[in-house]
Amino acid sequence: MHWYNPLVTGVISMKKHKLDTTKLPRVVIIGCGFGGLEAAKVLSHGPLDITVIDRTNHHLFQPLLYQVATAGLPAPAIAGPIRHILREEIARGNTTVLMGEVMSIDSASKCVVLDGGEHIHFDYLILAAGATHSYFGRDDWAKYAPGLKTLGDAFTIRRRVLTAFENAEREMDPVRREPWLTFAVVGAGPTGVEMAGTLAEIAQQTLRAEFQRIDSRRARVVLLEGAPRVLGTFPEDLSERAKEQLEGLGAEVLPGAKVTNINAFGIHYDMVEIGPDGTKQNISHFLPTRTVVWAAGVAASPLGKALSKSTGCELDRAGRVVVQPDLSIPSHKNIFVVGDLASAKSYLDPENPTVVPGVSPGAKQMGRKAAKNILRQLEGKETQAFRYFDYGALATIGKRAAVALVDIPFTKKKIKFSGFPAWLFWLWVHIYFLIGFRNRTVVFMDWAWAYFTSQRHARVFPDPHALEPNAVVVHRDPSLPANDSK
Repeated sequence: MHWYNPLVTGVISMKKHKLDTTKLPRVVIIGCGFGGLEAAKVLSHGPLDITVIDRTNHHLFQPLLYQVATAGLPAPAIAGPIRHILREEIARGNTTVLMGEVMSIDSASKCVVLDGGEHIHFDYLILAAGATHSYFGRDDWAKYAPGLKTLGDAFTIRRRVLTAFENAEREMDPVRREPWLTFAVVGAGPTGVEMAGTLAEIAQQTLRAEFQRIDSRRARVVLLEGAPRVLGTFPEDLSERAKEQLEGLGAEVLPGAKVTNINAFGIHYDMVEIGPDGTKQNISHFLPTRTVVWAAGVAASPLGKALSKSTGCELDRAGRVVVQPDLSIPSHKNIFVVGDLASAKSYLDPENPTVVPGVSPGAKQMGRKAAKNILRQLEGKETQAFRYFDYGALATIGKRAAVALVDIPFTKKKIKFSGFPAWLFWLWVHIYFLIGFRNRTVVFMDWAWAYFTSQRHARVFPDPHALEPNAVVVHRDPSLPANDSK
């Protein structure tokens, strides 16, 4: 018995008659985040040989990564295999996906060097390698305060948070138990605010009936921010509303707290306070805690420095590549930088260009514009300046708590709202932009269940003895006082 499936037969036919790309210009895309994916999708329709390179095999929806870290969602709900996402582009015969790490860029010979020494030639290059954590010169803090950029980071934070409650259950001394039940988040941008709010919810609701010796509701969640207020990029009234909602969930918010040291026993920080005589004094504090999450600083991918070394392009203070209006770099019209690695401006108003924020819509739009500018070059046309369309900003604090700043299309007006309406809007936006019907369905079902039950089903982690390579194991020493900060 024979059967016929036009979709399968079409793919088989394409593979049998594979497109000859040896004579086509080659575009190499480094990084498969939001910018890299959008560039690959646009370019695959052109007469090009495309090679996409990423360190991992998956694309990650980073805005929801904190949900994996706090056991709200399983990893597959916010991540998808790159090969599956680009399956239509691969089937066209002109897109190749490679998993590997780019070690260097040679602009003179037009090639990138992968781990293992493999050289990949390019005629055009799109660098979309993203960003990593910045500890402001104190990289030694990383082992005590993991950041949140990858699935590995999310699993590490999930394990540390859940293990802290387990260790608190085993600790019989109430004084020594307190640091295990104290959770610190450093940095009150959207990630820090979302993390602090969710940790408070876990302590107050999810775990409250699951321990015998401890009351999870007595846990402290402390959000430290060096600036005067949380969500500094939001309007001041929304920032204040976010602070109120965080405190309503049980979190403690410390604006103006500047971290001076982090170790295995806690956080040292300074705050300006009013003394008895009415003068301002800089007071040092120590917060005993065994669980710290870093959400304070972002640094560009090291590939920015590699590109600068090869081409002489300028980097800003954060290590991002300063790009031309069309997203290329000076003297190299065939090399484009997009996403978090680019220090870019929007030319909606050519006379008054504005800085492009490091958010996913910006990365997507830059990826598409860089791809279109390459296609324009192939057609002998002038490239176009990048124009960023700002849709607004969102941050969720917890269940029924969020803040939103939304642009009204085709006007210069913005709508500000908070609380339950903002939370519903946040849910809709994030589900809408997830890749794939399955991901949207899984996330919607998990969130609906969590809303009505306050339960989180992803509360599992690997064997705690199989720690991450840079983990610090601190054994309890009964001879040390409870607040020892050595």
